[in-house]
Amino acid sequence: MVLSILIVPLAAGLACVALPARAAAAVTVASGLASFALVLAVVPAAAHHDLSYLSYLRVDALSAIFLLATGFLYGAVAMYAVGYLKGHHDRRFYAGLNLFAWAMLAAPLMSSLALLWIAVEVTTIISALLVAIEDTDGAAEAAWKYVLIASTGLGLALLGTVFAYYAGSQVLGEHYNLAIGPLIAAGPHLPHIPATLAFLLALLGYGTKVGLFPVHTWLPDAHSEAPTPVSALLSGSLLAVSFYAILRFYQFTAAALGSALPRDALLAFGMASLLLAALYVFGQRDVKRLLAYSSVVSFGAPVALAGVMLHVLAHAAAKGNAFMGAGVFTVKFGSKQISALRGGLDLLPWSGPLFLLAVFALAAMPPSGIFRSEFQIVYGGLAAGNYAAAAALIAGVTVAFFGLTASATRMLFTPAQLRARSGISRGEPSAWMVVPVIAGVAVLFILGLHPPAELNGLIHRAVTELGAA
Repeated sequence: MVLSILIVPLAAGLACVALPARAAAAVTVASGLASFALVLAVVPAAAHHDLSYLSYLRVDALSAIFLLATGFLYGAVAMYAVGYLKGHHDRRFYAGLNLFAWAMLAAPLMSSLALLWIAVEVTTIISALLVAIEDTDGAAEAAWKYVLIASTGLGLALLGTVFAYYAGSQVLGEHYNLAIGPLIAAGPHLPHIPATLAFLLALLGYGTKVGLFPVHTWLPDAHSEAPTPVSALLSGSLLAVSFYAILRFYQFTAAALGSALPRDALLAFGMASLLLAALYVFGQRDVKRLLAYSSVVSFGAPVALAGVMLHVLAHAAAKGNAFMGAGVFTVKFGSKQISALRGGLDLLPWSGPLFLLAVFALAAMPPSGIFRSEFQIVYGGLAAGNYAAAAALIAGVTVAFFGLTASATRMLFTPAQLRARSGISRGEPSAWMVVPVIAGVAVLFILGLHPPAELNGLIHRAVTELGAA
């Protein structure tokens, strides 16, 4: 099953290159749903022991959580794309979508830091092509900006990987191959300076893909110009995969130096990102840029690891829902400008209320999974004495709540006065664009009200792997 998680989306992506567009759409939906089913099948085993294959692939509890987030979003977006591209199917898009999902599923499966870096680099190349696929000047500019910033960041992450190799080779020998497990086990014996440099470079380098301040500037442009299915994957999954890479460096650095230094460094970048992005939410005119800045808020406060693990899953569902809901608005009204999106609750009987629920979830309203995860983060921060970080999280989320809900209120509750003149009729553009969002809402409620026992066990084991009680 571990090998199949890699093979299925890769085979689908290659097949879509040669297949007719309609067949490519069917293959993409089948691949997305099959990949999510395979990830679900791996979770029970990963909650109890590590899985490995050919010494290159490895699944533990931490990687299983990120596989779950990507697998769910891949399946949802694959279905959504059929409705989004209705009448304009493009096999290049479907090929890129499958290959993008394959790269993001591959990253948590990699058993070494070198292979992890390669997988994240592949996500950059494929996602940049997808951002520019609509062939407009704005899309080309956003893709170019994304490639420049992300490549610079990944260059720093590569240097951090070199320092990690140096630190590991001092204990494990010159033939050490950057395998994650042995490096963590050797943590107490690693030289401190190379381990510190490795983590700080990885934090800044992979932080460019997470969208941490001050290297977040590519994020709103790319999200705004990319097709909506790609925006959902960029925000809900790619940011999480890059955060996963940071956590792998966090593991061995905490084992070598204790958790204080990597935790404080992560918090410093996270708090700055959270507070800046919360302010940027105000005054946005483009609905997708608005949601892009809320992504930075979501990954800005890694105070308590148990809450962070749940947050990864809830964020994938909520951000996927929000972007897919925004995509319905842009298709319905033919614009991304918030000023042009009016009367959503009247004109979109399903997508209007679902988008409202997604906004409430992003604003951490109960009983969503994000409310539960951020409550755990705040509680954990207060229990650990991180009062300033917990207070900053509450302030940032509160500010973001007002910014998000103000824009959503205008989109949903302001009457569509020009409805008759513009010829916009009541109804959904496509059922394919509604069903995945309903599934996302169900996931958010499950995570908020009663997470499955297997998931709780997985999260507990992942936190233990990260070296937290």
